[in-house]
Amino acid sequence: MKPKLTAIPALALLLGASCFIISKASALSAGPSSPAYVQDHDRDHGNWEAPPGEFNDIQRRGFHDGIEGARKDVGNHRRPDVNNRDEYRHPDVPPETRKVYRAAFRRGYQQAMSHLMEDHDRH
Repeated sequence: MKPKLTAIPALALLLGASCFIISKASALSAGPSSPAYVQDHDRDHGNWEAPPGEFNDIQRRGFHDGIEGARKDVGNHRRPDVNNRDEYRHPDVPPETRKVYRAAFRRGYQQAMSHLMEDHDRH
């Protein structure tokens, strides 16, 4: 076969594959892990976000901050690790409440990660 006759089909195949890969990458970037998807999807399943009824104000704040930290980590494609969150390591609460704040933060973070990753795996 002549080189020109094989080069044109090969080039067409390469361009077609490139377009397919680019379109798949675009579809994935707007998928379950994008912040907009996470926020919109979570509105439909808001019950898991409610802190336990026995929590006090500091614990409710920690729980909520943990959920928000998990959302940020998922939205930014970060490895899920509560210890990487500045709000957890250095909470802006009085020193005597840091232990209960961190425990509630960890609980909210873990609950959100479990929920968000379950939804992500489902899609």
